[in-house]
Amino acid sequence: MSLAHVILGLLQQQERTGYDLKTSCFDDCIAHLWQADQAQIYRTLNKLEAQGWIRCTVEIQHDRPNRKVYSVTAKGEAELVQWLQTHQTPPIAREPLLVQLYFAAQLPNEAIAHLLEQELAVHREKLTQCEAIDVIPVDAPAASREEMMHQLVLDFVRRKELLYLNWLKDLIVLLREQSHLS
Repeated sequence: MSLAHVILGLLQQQERTGYDLKTSCFDDCIAHLWQADQAQIYRTLNKLEAQGWIRCTVEIQHDRPNRKVYSVTAKGEAELVQWLQTHQTPPIAREPLLVQLYFAAQLPNEAIAHLLEQELAVHREKLTQCEAIDVIPVDAPAASREEMMHQLVLDFVRRKELLYLNWLKDLIVLLREQSHLS
C-alpha cells in the first residue's frame, strides 16, 4: 500500500487541500490506519498531479493566502479502482516491543513487566481514541455504504487493540507469578 493510494482514496471522498488532508484525515480520520507528515503529503500530491491522477485548482482568498484544492481525475479514479481490486501483500509488522521481548531474557521479570505496563498504557489510549470515533453502526438503516466500510475497519482496529491489551495483561501476570516463584 502506498501513501499515493491513500491520498487518492481520501480525495475521491471529497476535494481537499493538503492542509485538510493532514488535519482532517491523517491526524483524525485515519490516524489509526496510516500516518503521514505534512512534507510527505505535499510531495505525494505533487507526484500525483504530475502523473495526471489528481488536479489542483487555486482558490483565490483575499484575506488569506490562496488555497490549492485537489481532486481526483478520471485517470486517478481508474488507478484507485485498479488498486482497490489488487490483493496487497501482507506487510511485515515492525513491532519494537516484540523485538525487545525477543532479546529480554537477560532482564529481570519485573523490568520486563514494567516495560509491558508502559505498552499497556499506550494501547489503552489507542483503544480509547478508537472508541471515541463517532460512526454510525453497521446495521443502522441510515448507514451509507461508505459509513459501513469505515465502521468495519474501525471494528477491526478495536478488536486488534483489545487482543493486544489482553495479551499484555496475560504476560504481566505470567512474569510476576514467575518472579514470586524464584
